[in-house]
Amino acid sequence: MILVMLSRGVAVWIVGLGLAASGTLGLAEIAQASAPPGSGASQASVRQMVDRGHPAEALKVLDGMAAQQPEPAGVERLRGAAFYALGRFPDAAVALGSALRRDAKDEEATQLLGLTLFRMGKPGEAIPLLEAAHRWSAETKVDPSYVLALCYLDARRYDDARRAFAGQYGFAPESASAYLLAARMLLRREYVPVAQEYARKALQLNPELPLAHGLLGEVALAGEHLDEAIAEFEKERVRNPLDGSVYDRLGDAYTRAGKYAEAQQSLQRALLLEPNSTGPYILLGKVLLKRQNPASAMTYLERAVKMDPANYMSHSLLGQAYRGVGRAEDASRETQTAQKIQGANEPKLETIK
Repeated sequence: MILVMLSRGVAVWIVGLGLAASGTLGLAEIAQASAPPGSGASQASVRQMVDRGHPAEALKVLDGMAAQQPEPAGVERLRGAAFYALGRFPDAAVALGSALRRDAKDEEATQLLGLTLFRMGKPGEAIPLLEAAHRWSAETKVDPSYVLALCYLDARRYDDARRAFAGQYGFAPESASAYLLAARMLLRREYVPVAQEYARKALQLNPELPLAHGLLGEVALAGEHLDEAIAEFEKERVRNPLDGSVYDRLGDAYTRAGKYAEAQQSLQRALLLEPNSTGPYILLGKVLLKRQNPASAMTYLERAVKMDPANYMSHSLLGQAYRGVGRAEDASRETQTAQKIQGANEPKLETIK
């Protein structure tokens, strides 16, 4: 979750790049915002309404302000912020565009319009706006690098994305760390071939770089190249012998390859290092079922269900384990629970009226 601070006080939480606001607005503040418009105090109160999660009420006040002749400066910017908060991105783009036609150097409108266009799936149009906001960041304390980097990725400007991500972490743009960071972000957004290329470049620059072989293992695992994945995870294990996630991923690769003894050993090591992660418990239960040991599988899967009751796979595998030890009633209950959870998570077709 990333917090982008917009100049002059507007804060935007980006969660999967969505906006959230919290807090309550007192009756006195609403009354102040609803007072005869045109004063700075009135606009400040409207801004509070937007910031505190009342954008719809703010728009009603702003409609009155917009009806004045001439329209007060700043109204369209506030309308854009309110529309953004409501997820009405096309309306936000219109309002913010109007604000910029009135004042091309409006920093807040510039960066918020960049965010809006990104949310609308228009990274190419968002880039120049976010680049401008980035140039102003030294003075306004705004850092739009994260969203700008994502725009570069979606516009296939991978080297620009690498430089933008590197800037956030203080890495030299051509360093091994910069390439590996970009590779991770590329893999996250499923640009797999380029992620692999960048991870290999990182290793060329620094053959001992931690996590690089692990990322190459993830790339290989995503493509079901299991022998390659195992080899890369084993290399990462040598470099990071106390990283529990490496043993988890290695156990996954061994499981998919049908090497259950090796998978069990790796997953047990993962549990010792990461006892609060459900993944190794689930995978270990699956491996033990494959090895015809439902009683042991049951122990790990019961723990997984307790840790994460909403995981349908844990319930499904636990149902198999109960069935394997002759607990038919418990098996039926867990299977039904798994089906219920899975069904609740499946997308539903809307009824056409």
